[in-house]
Amino acid sequence: MGGAVSAGEDNDDLIDNLKEAQYIRTEKVEQAFRAIDRGDYYLEGYRDNAYKDLAWKHGNIHLSAPCIYSEVMEALKLQQGLSFLNLGSGTGYLSTMVGLIIGPFGVNHGVELHTDVVEYAREKLDDFIKNSDSFDKFEFCEPSFVVGNCLEISSDSHQYDRIYCGAGVQKDHENYMKILLKVGGILVMPIEDQLTQITRTGQSTWESKNILAVSFAPLVQQNRADGCKPDAVKLPPISVRSLQDLSRIYIRRTLRNLTNEEALARGTPQKVPQKRKRRRCRRRRINTYVFVGNQLIPQPAESEEDERIEDENKEEEEKDSGEALKPEEPQLNLLRDRIMALPLPESLKAYLLYYREK
Repeated sequence: MGGAVSAGEDNDDLIDNLKEAQYIRTEKVEQAFRAIDRGDYYLEGYRDNAYKDLAWKHGNIHLSAPCIYSEVMEALKLQQGLSFLNLGSGTGYLSTMVGLIIGPFGVNHGVELHTDVVEYAREKLDDFIKNSDSFDKFEFCEPSFVVGNCLEISSDSHQYDRIYCGAGVQKDHENYMKILLKVGGILVMPIEDQLTQITRTGQSTWESKNILAVSFAPLVQQNRADGCKPDAVKLPPISVRSLQDLSRIYIRRTLRNLTNEEALARGTPQKVPQKRKRRRCRRRRINTYVFVGNQLIPQPAESEEDERIEDENKEEEEKDSGEALKPEEPQLNLLRDRIMALPLPESLKAYLLYYREK
């Protein structure tokens, strides 16, 4: 599934295409997509395909097409402080983007069938927290992943404000999914080849809306032929943050706000990396044919418009090659600089920085 938008040269280019095609429609969803580079969730050697609007699978590792994730993120209508459950959480790509929107006082849980995929998701999450330039620009709700079959969740589990299921749901499992949702909550899942948004309007009332025609692999059901009852999946507990953790959140928030206010007062907001300009393609119109031997060969007829676009492309290439010689200025992490300037022990500064090295 996918291929709805043009391939991008990089993550920003892909997001531009998704916006242009109206898959990404809100600023907060756009910011989350730009903050998390899709290519970081691909295995080495496969990253060239990361910015195409196509699903990708290698062994048990799977990523849906960008247009699907865009529609899911928009349909969930995420807000700060909400609880989110990702059924079939995979690489953690979607859960990480959700965490940037729901913030540190939300709940972010994922259930994934394959142990190796959960380990992969945890590695990618750790890499994002320690190395991504985006981490210090957001308040983050870190996802927590557990291994298990999402059709075997314990009956006494808590309910969630938002739920997404990343595998095809059979009709007889629809009610099972709905029970996990709080009143007023939103469930997004593929059912009967339609990505569907379900809102729980009351204890036993629901509203459904089809979003997009899709094709998903079905949920894996436990084999009960041997008569053994499968283990129930215990979701992570919803715990209260420690005073130490709360202090870190509020200190970072205060310093970030001060930094932004000072930058605005000076009229020097933090620089956004300059995106590469898209090169306009030269389109040729075919309107004459010539015989070469016994073959009929199309002969392109060039117009003044074709020549003008070609000239502009050459000028842009010359300008880009000139700019490439200039060393790129490193982006400043003003929040980090402010924390490092605090009169605190180094161990406490490291804690405030989440032990990040850059």
